[in-house]
Amino acid sequence: MLLRDITVTPAMCGHNSLFVGQVGDWTWQTVSELCGTDAFTARDETGAPTYLAFYYYHLRGSREMHLRRFTFGDRLRVLSACYGYGSESVLTLHRIALAGDPAAEAEKLDPVEFYERPHAGCLYVETFNRWVTRSAQRSNRDLVRSAPVDFRHEHLPILPERYSPRAVYHRARTARTFDEGPAEVVVDGHTTTYRLDPTRDLNGVGLVYFAAYFSIVDTAVWRLWQLLGRDEEQYLRLRLTDERVCYLGNADAGTVLTLTARLRRHADGAEVVDVVIEEQDTARLIAVATLQVGAA
Repeated sequence: MLLRDITVTPAMCGHNSLFVGQVGDWTWQTVSELCGTDAFTARDETGAPTYLAFYYYHLRGSREMHLRRFTFGDRLRVLSACYGYGSESVLTLHRIALAGDPAAEAEKLDPVEFYERPHAGCLYVETFNRWVTRSAQRSNRDLVRSAPVDFRHEHLPILPERYSPRAVYHRARTARTFDEGPAEVVVDGHTTTYRLDPTRDLNGVGLVYFAAYFSIVDTAVWRLWQLLGRDEEQYLRLRLTDERVCYLGNADAGTVLTLTARLRRHADGAEVVDVVIEEQDTARLIAVATLQVGAA
């Protein structure tokens, strides 16, 4: 396990994807530290760059501790652990607590805590990553699996099968949602478009940055909020207590995406938004996201 004491800076918080991106960096750093490879410069057996791509990202919080809770100067304690999924994949768990909170003092992160008994004062993040490389130069389509030659995974603990994310993201691919509970449909199939922007959506190797997907999902949610007559202040007061994203493809700059959003409401008043991202020209499925939101 890897323990970090962090001060929240302006570059890692706000009503945007900055904190999501920071946690992604922690995933890469954790894998580098625990698995014997440098995730930032990794190469496969052919010498080609290989990237620790995000396939599934799950944020789990509470009304007290949620994605938009953090601000300048907050002191955090982050505990991270990796779990083995063979030579081409790895799962990482992060527990994020405010320094001084009793939960921050625990030096172990038990999967039972993460999946069954989370602390209300903690934000939990689960990432499932696969090593990929390009199958064609200058194209972000058809990425293929390719692990670094020095990636070590045999020593990692194995996550109990009941906690495996495989069934979870399989549902996202087939049902276009992560949510299984009965709910009243408030808005069904609100569609809008988004063109991948070369000035903001690509990372340093030219792929669509994984955190950009969160911003794209937020764009769909904001446009849905506008359709409902909700204003900026109502949007900024949202508490995002749970968000899951399954990444199913990458795309090239300039690609037009279709964003289809659905809003449902559970019996307890909690609202759930599903966002499906597809390539407009081909209907190729790019990502599926489900968010649980509530007003402050």
